Amino acid sequence: MSSLMNILYFQAGLGVLANTFLLCFYTFTILGHRSKPMDLTSCQLTFAHILFLLTGGDNWLAVILESLNIENDFKCKTIFYISRVMRGFSICITCLLSVFQAVTISPHTSLLAKFKHKLKTYIIYAVFYIWFFNFLVNSHMIFYVGGFNNVSETNQIRVTKSCSLFLMNYIISGLIFTVTTFRDVFLVGVMLITNAYIVIILFRHQRHCKHLHSIRHLRVSPEKRATQTILLLVVFFVVMYWVDFIISSTSLLLWMYDPVILTVQKLVVTAYPTITPLIQISSDKRVINVLKNLQSKCQQIF
Repeated sequence: MSSLMNILYFQAGLGVLANTFLLCFYTFTILGHRSKPMDLTSCQLTFAHILFLLTGGDNWLAVILESLNIENDFKCKTIFYISRVMRGFSICITCLLSVFQAVTISPHTSLLAKFKHKLKTYIIYAVFYIWFFNFLVNSHMIFYVGGFNNVSETNQIRVTKSCSLFLMNYIISGLIFTVTTFRDVFLVGVMLITNAYIVIILFRHQRHCKHLHSIRHLRVSPEKRATQTILLLVVFFVVMYWVDFIISSTSLLLWMYDPVILTVQKLVVTAYPTITPLIQISSDKRVINVLKNLQSKCQQIF
């Protein structure tokens, strides 16, 4: 169990560091007026991932709140509410990135082409509504999460050492489960459809290029590189999502607390916000150039 917790802390720490670096990069890029259309959205995604990693179970935010002698009930409500909001925001923004890339690379003859000239405006509105929706749909966490107590263990399921999920009314729990499941399944479905469309477009483009140029003279365009990055992120997200969904659904249906299973679940749910910035850093030439410049300056100093 201790080895699993050490892996969890290492993974979360790596994710926080990578996302913090990306957040700084996107912030300076946006302030310097050198940003790309999706940099603002990617900046918010990295911010959400930092908060999600900090609130993912018994992580640093819980330790900070404990050191401030904050009431356990308030601490649990705050941590779980922020965590659920950031998780929902992450899946929504990942879907938005997938849709954006599909529209960006769509040919001029397609139906999606008419959205290209107003795409940036649509994205700003979409991000605003995504924040509002996730703050609203996860508000039940404020009422049904609290500090664990030994008074009535049958009416609560322990989800961390000090926090528990209280038993809900069947109607309320069914409504919440329906809304969140519909949201997640719908967004995952949209991601799969848009990525299938992207793969078809890339295949047609590559086949067309082979007729015009020799294969060895073909270069990977920035659009194609960005598309491949989005594809990789979406595939990884979908796999991690369904593993998390199976584990969490099983725990809720059995209404039981198993520390090992819940720690494995935390490893799964924090994998995506940890891997995402590493993929973005390795695929964005602007970030690679910044790292190379920092490396050369460090070599000059030492």
